[in-house]
Amino acid sequence: MENLIIFGLFLIGLIMIIKGGDLFVDAAVEIAIVTGIPPILIGATLVSLATTLPEFFVSTIATLKGHPEMAVGNALGSTICNIGFVLGICSCISPIAIRRRFFSMKGFLMIASLACFYGFAIDKVILKKEGLILLSFIIIYIIINIVEVNYKGSKTSTYSHKNINKKNIFFNGMKFILGGFLVVLGARLLVDNGVEIAKIFHVPEQIISLTLIALGTSLPELVTSVTATLKGHEGISVGNIVGANFLNMTMVLGTCCMIPKNGLYLSTRDITFLNKSLLNVPQTLVFDIPFSLLLMSILVLCGTMKKQIDRKHGMLLFTIYVVYIGLLGAISL
Repeated sequence: MENLIIFGLFLIGLIMIIKGGDLFVDAAVEIAIVTGIPPILIGATLVSLATTLPEFFVSTIATLKGHPEMAVGNALGSTICNIGFVLGICSCISPIAIRRRFFSMKGFLMIASLACFYGFAIDKVILKKEGLILLSFIIIYIIINIVEVNYKGSKTSTYSHKNINKKNIFFNGMKFILGGFLVVLGARLLVDNGVEIAKIFHVPEQIISLTLIALGTSLPELVTSVTATLKGHEGISVGNIVGANFLNMTMVLGTCCMIPKNGLYLSTRDITFLNKSLLNVPQTLVFDIPFSLLLMSILVLCGTMKKQIDRKHGMLLFTIYVVYIGLLGAISL
């Protein structure tokens, strides 16, 4: 009975995060449009930021509660899930044409942020000053988006203003607050009960965070990207994924590094494969980051050289994700 309650609370937390993220995105976009922010800037920054909120709150709460493996696993697992699962499915539904001139620049910046995190994590601890460097990457990303808006010229400024009235402002403000509240509370339920689920199945917290929690917090990206693809706006799905992954590596992990007094530690444990001990090193360095880098590289290279993510590339991305999950299962045995 107690186990059923744990799974039930985990599910409730997941539902709260999904619904809260949905309300937060809607309210944020409405507020941005009313204030006159160009749509392209809204999509590249605000939507990606809003859909990354679940990962942000889950990882920061996990760090505050003393579960750094869960914090790192959630952020890294989400980057793998976003490309392998979400984008893999979207490109299998419909080939995605890469039309944005600044895609390559953002893509390589995403890879650079992952490489930077790997470099900081080599000594098994990411210090506060290194977390600050990760956070500073966001400034570069914002500058790139502002340059892109200016490059597009008048096309980006032809957005329609909505009628500004007190009722609209109040309603969207309440949606914004309610959405944020649901995401925070849902994240807490997800972390607390995710730890308990790990104990029930006798698997490391990092495995739970890389699979169940990462998939759960990636659902806003999945819903947003699949909806955009079905409506013929495939470019939005790619932009959303690249932006969300970048923010996972910079905003989410950068903030987590700033919370502990002596930085974020990566614990080492014996990595076993089919009950055979292999290495006593952080799984993050030898397993999770290489898979994330592989998926990011395929995405950026295909988008830069082929100018599209077709169905065969989508199937490749999805297959790599399935292999990754399968190997995770073997490691946790």
